[in-house]
Amino acid sequence: MAAIAEVDADRLLTEDVGLVDRSERGKLALTGPEAKAFLNGQVSNDVEALEPGTGLYAALLTNKGKMLGDLRVIDTGAELWLDTERVALQALFDTIRRGTVGWRVELHKRTLQQALLSLVGPRATEAVGGPVGPEHANRITDIGGAQALLIATDAGVDVVCATEEAAAVRAALGVPEVPAAAAEVVRVEAGRPRYGIDLDDGTIPQEAGLNERAVSFTKGCYVGQETVARLHYRGKPNRHLRGLRLSTAVASGTPLTLGEREVGRVGSSVVSPRHGPIGLALVRREAAPGDKLAAGNATATVVELPF
Repeated sequence: MAAIAEVDADRLLTEDVGLVDRSERGKLALTGPEAKAFLNGQVSNDVEALEPGTGLYAALLTNKGKMLGDLRVIDTGAELWLDTERVALQALFDTIRRGTVGWRVELHKRTLQQALLSLVGPRATEAVGGPVGPEHANRITDIGGAQALLIATDAGVDVVCATEEAAAVRAALGVPEVPAAAAEVVRVEAGRPRYGIDLDDGTIPQEAGLNERAVSFTKGCYVGQETVARLHYRGKPNRHLRGLRLSTAVASGTPLTLGEREVGRVGSSVVSPRHGPIGLALVRREAAPGDKLAAGNATATVVELPF
């Protein structure tokens, strides 16, 4: 399976397009006249600045600035459509459900009701009839007689449709399905961490290099803002997200040691057709780019991201 995924990843990274079914991701929607104002106070990025057809990436934080999850917020014009890793869905749902009391906001479940088909690769936009726009840009279209929401991603285009219409949409797209492992290679090469693998509830956004993508320092107050702002303006994170060039493939969770000290653990671990075994890890700041770490029976060279 690993060899097959490597071949598929090579195709996605070079000249083709493949379909990855990501329907298991957690999906919600918010409607109502105060939806943007409400969500703006719950997440780290500036939701109120969104216009229909745009979107953003954000973090859901504790009062101490640690990540309960990350999410994508898409302004379709009719609603705010949200998706997150399935492991973070309950925290997001609970936060919104508790917080909406007194707000003119309605919460809608979409995880089981909608399919999410990711088109990954250089020819992804061709499969949907042309460019959608910069990352998070979105529009409604018709595919195979079904209404679909197209969302631009860093690696291609996501297609969201009703679960019962997913088969018709797949057929109309005509894109071959590839293993999720192939798309993971594309993600790791780009240096994009994944919540539940590279990030967890002990991670502060700055440690993972997410400030530019996920945090606004000009909007109003939100949960966890004080810690995030203080670290940004006055402090230095103790850990950084780094790339690892591995001498051989190792399992996620493998301890990383510098001398006698453990400085982190391997997060994502893949075999790239271009770089060989590589991975991502949050490592202590004393493990600088160029340093060689022990990773079980392997050697891991710390590198800057992306690869």
